[in-house]
Amino acid sequence: MRGLTDGRTPGETRRTTQAASTAVAVFVALGVSLSGCGTGGTGARDEGPAHADAVGGPASSPEPAAKDVPSKVPDRVDAVRLVKADPKVSPEVKRSLKPCVADEYPLDVSYGKLTGGSADDVVVNVLTCGDAVGVGSYVYREKDGGYQNVFKAEAPPVYAEIDRGDLVVTKQVYDKGDPVSSPSGESVTTYRWSSNRFAEEYRTHNDYSKAAGNAPTPAPEPDG
Repeated sequence: MRGLTDGRTPGETRRTTQAASTAVAVFVALGVSLSGCGTGGTGARDEGPAHADAVGGPASSPEPAAKDVPSKVPDRVDAVRLVKADPKVSPEVKRSLKPCVADEYPLDVSYGKLTGGSADDVVVNVLTCGDAVGVGSYVYREKDGGYQNVFKAEAPPVYAEIDRGDLVVTKQVYDKGDPVSSPSGESVTTYRWSSNRFAEEYRTHNDYSKAAGNAPTPAPEPDG
């Protein structure tokens, strides 16, 4: 027997009612989910990681790298006046300190850290004009606005230089008959500043070979 609704059986009416209820429930659930995403709640987001400028504000300018910071140029000293006014420099070295050409003196001057002071130390080598042979090497340390002689070597030929915070003094060794341009060897002494003075760390000696380049050239053999 047909029902009093629209001609459908009671079973069909129940199925239609259940389907409508299910559709309404799905729509309501979907509306809640979309509402959660749009109001900043705990709904799912697919925006990727936040950018750094959004988290911490505008990025500040990077600090300059250490290698980009210009190093301080040491104050230049009047090495000629310094040596001539130094009572520790021998009269012989002072007399030899004369201009080679015009006002150019035979001096090598180096600046660097040797004694742990706030200012750079000064290494001065006095040379001869003709052969550039070292006749005196000195180290000056800044003190009370002036410079104090803290090291000297006056046994020619001698030359001092700064090597990674150490003082390295090289002395050429000549055998009898050696020309100035061809020493027989060299003695190298390394000093380190300790207890307000330079103390010897180690010493090496090198003998130069005279065989290479000095052997006589053999005469060519006569043809057959």
